[in-house]
Amino acid sequence: MSLSLGTGPLGTRPAGDFNFSLDGAPAHRIYFEPYPRRVRAMIGDQVVLDSVRGRLLYESNHLPVLYVPIEDIDGSLLEPSDTTTHCPFKGDASYRTLRARDRVVEDAVWLYEDPIPEAAWLDGYASLYWKKADAWFVEDERVFSHLRDPYHRVDVHDTSRAVRVTLDGETIAESTRAKLLFETGLAPRIYVPREDVAAELAESAKRTTCPYKGEATYWNVAGTPDAAWSYETPLRESEPIAGHLSFDGECIEVELAEPADRFALSAA
Repeated sequence: MSLSLGTGPLGTRPAGDFNFSLDGAPAHRIYFEPYPRRVRAMIGDQVVLDSVRGRLLYESNHLPVLYVPIEDIDGSLLEPSDTTTHCPFKGDASYRTLRARDRVVEDAVWLYEDPIPEAAWLDGYASLYWKKADAWFVEDERVFSHLRDPYHRVDVHDTSRAVRVTLDGETIAESTRAKLLFETGLAPRIYVPREDVAAELAESAKRTTCPYKGEATYWNVAGTPDAAWSYETPLRESEPIAGHLSFDGECIEVELAEPADRFALSAA
C-alpha cells in the first residue's frame, strides 16, 4: 500500500524492478516530502494544530506520518514531558503534553530536537499522534482513520466477466455486472450488486473506516457472521461500489471467470 507499505518501492519487499541496484542501500528507507494542504487537528472544541507547511514522512513498513513546523502547533498548550524514545533511523525523540482547556493529553506530540545526520531535515518539525486528537481536517473536510496518502489510489471498473460466490460450496451470488476495485498495494476486490446476492443478508453491528472508501457496513450471510461488507455511502473515488457487496471469509470462495473472448470488446 502506497510508497512505504506492502510491496511499495520504499517497503522492504518491493514488487517491481528498479533500473539501479539496491545493494548497499539501507533496508529501512525514509522519504520526507511536502504535503501542501491545510491540516488542522482539534482536541475538544479547540484547534491545537493548524498548518499549510506539513510534510509526510514515509518510512518502510509504516503508514506515512504528518510532521509540521513546531510553530504550527499551539505552543501555549504544550508542556514538557520526561518521556523519551530512541529510533535508530531518526534519533532521540522528546515529547510534549497538550493541555487544551480541561483536557490533558499526555505525550501527544513528539519531535527530534537533535536528529541524526541522515534525518537532519526533521529538525524544527513535530508530529501529533493521530489518535490523541479528537478530529482531523484537510482543508474543510473531516478525515477519519489516517491521512490519505497522495500515492494511494482506488480505481473501480465495470466487468462483464462472470463472478460466482460460494459459501461452504453453495452458490450465494452470481453476477455478470460486478465491479472490480483496484487499490494500491492490495489484491483486487470484487463487488457484486446486492440484487445478485441470493443468500439471506442480516446487517451486522461491525463497522470499519477506510480513508479512501468510507465507512464499511458488515453483513451476516446465511447465518455466517461478517462474511460480506458494503460501503453504503462511499467517498467520491469509490462511489461506483455503492449498492454492491464484497465477500471474504474462511468458508467463502469468490471466482472470477477468465475472459470468454480475449480479443473482443463488448459494446458499451
